[in-house]
Parts: sequence; structure tokens; C-alpha cells
Amino acid sequence: MTRSPSQLPEVASVTQRLAVLLNAGLTPTSAWRHVARGRPTEGVAAAVAAAGDDPGGAPEQIVRASESLPQLDRQAWNSLAAAWFVAGQVGAPLAGALRTHARASRMLVHVQREVATALAAPVATARMVLALPVVGLLFGALLGFDTLGVLLGTPIGWGCLVIGGGLIVVAVRWNRRLVRAATPTRAAPGLECELMAIAVTGGGSLVQARTVVAGALERFGLPGDGDHLEEVLQLSREAGVPAAELLRAEADELRLAADADARASAAALSVRLMLPLGLCVLPAFMVLGVLPLMVAVISSTVAGF
Repeated sequence: MTRSPSQLPEVASVTQRLAVLLNAGLTPTSAWRHVARGRPTEGVAAAVAAAGDDPGGAPEQIVRASESLPQLDRQAWNSLAAAWFVAGQVGAPLAGALRTHARASRMLVHVQREVATALAAPVATARMVLALPVVGLLFGALLGFDTLGVLLGTPIGWGCLVIGGGLIVVAVRWNRRLVRAATPTRAAPGLECELMAIAVTGGGSLVQARTVVAGALERFGLPGDGDHLEEVLQLSREAGVPAAELLRAEADELRLAADADARASAAALSVRLMLPLGLCVLPAFMVLGVLPLMVAVISSTVAGF
């Protein structure tokens, strides 16, 4: 089954355009309608635009429209909903926060593309090797050997089918596990610090800002940043400086660290994918393509005597 394309480029594009339109003075409802033009009618942007001035607002519409999406895509849309929600709760300007969110989404898009690039060569090689048993069977048939009969009609052939099929199944599962391990699992690293930066620019107290941010993370099912937020707030108190810039800097650091880790995993993926190819796929080719041909050759030679 073909995997549906990632929504992350869509999230980055929608968020960036919303930021520009809001900064130009458009209302949120008008901005969503302009952004939704030319996009799929079943998409998240179209759903939010169609809701208009719904009392639930854009955040709730985003959550509803993205419920059926894969986890990473859903997190990306819900991160946008959380930023929108926090800005609305504290009365903070939204355009700058949306620009930051768009930048984080684009970073994740680049990482996904690197994973796909790292995967392309090993997958193409594995498919070519998996086609070799069929080539071997056809080659044997052209030479006059009953390789297919050996594979399907003899105990040795049945054993080859079991062993070769098992190796292929192991290789496929191993490949999927390696790809999952190299695929980012968080759509917006540093989101908690970024939301806190939005909240404190609204002019309220730190206690109120933390309450709003914690409520947003829980409401939209998003992970936090661990102890990073508390460390930044403590540094702000000790140094006597505003927390907003420190929080944004920490969010940038967390995004850069997550991006570096994901790029390293993607670079290592192309090497790691050689393991199932060499340990499973190539032996499967030998068992399914070469061994039946050898048995057929030996059988025909013995029968000739």
C-alpha cells in the first residue's frame, strides 16, 4: 500500500502565509480563507476556512480536521493550533510565533527528505536483488532445466521456499524498523519554550503564562521540553532579564539539536540498511534462485547417465 504524502510541507506553507497575511493586517478568518484557496477541499486549511467564525475557533477546527492524519502530521498541525490558542489567550501578536513555527516545520521537512534520500539506494538495490530469483528461474528454464519444478515439487525446493521467504520477511521488517528509528517523532522540538515566549509577551505574570502553556500542551496532546523551560526561567530570574528572548533562544537551540540528531540518523541509515541486504536479501536470492538451479542441473545430469 502506498503511503500518503507527508503534511509537513503543507503545514510550513500554510503557517508562513498566515503569518504574512496577519502581519499585513488581515483578520484571522480572512487570512484562512485566502490561504485555503487552491488547496484540497478535504485538507485542514480548507476545513478551518469553511468554519468561518465558528465559536470553537481555528485551534479546535485544526484538531478536528487533523484527527485522522499520521502522528507526526497531526503533531505539526496541533502545534500550530497550540501557538494560535496561546496567543489568543494572552493577547500576544501571532505573526512572529507563526513564522517561528513555519521555520521549525521546514527544518523537519528537510530531515524527512534526507531520510528518503538515504533510503532510496538500498531500497532500489533490494528490489533488484529480490527480482533476481525470478531471473534465475527463467534463465534455468531457457537452458532446459526444470528449476520451477524443483522449487515447487520437491522437498528441497519446499525448504528453499520456506527459508528464502523467511529471510525476505525478516529483511522487510528489519528495514521498516531501521527507517522508523531514523524518522523524527516530534514535529516541533522546543515548542513549550516557544509557547512560553508567546505567553510572556502578552503582558501577564509568569504563573499565568505557565498555566496557559501547560493547558495548551495538554489540550492539544503535545509533548513538553522537559527541564529546559524551568532552567531558562530560573536563569531569567537570577540574571534579572526578560524571559521572552531567552525562551526563544532556547527553543532555537532545541530545534537545532533535534535537527542535527535527525540528520545524523538519516546519514547513518544508508549504511545500516546494508545489513538486512547483505544478511537476508542476498542469502534469500541464493536460496531461491541459485540452489534450485543447481539441483535441477545435477538432477538432469544424473538422469542423463
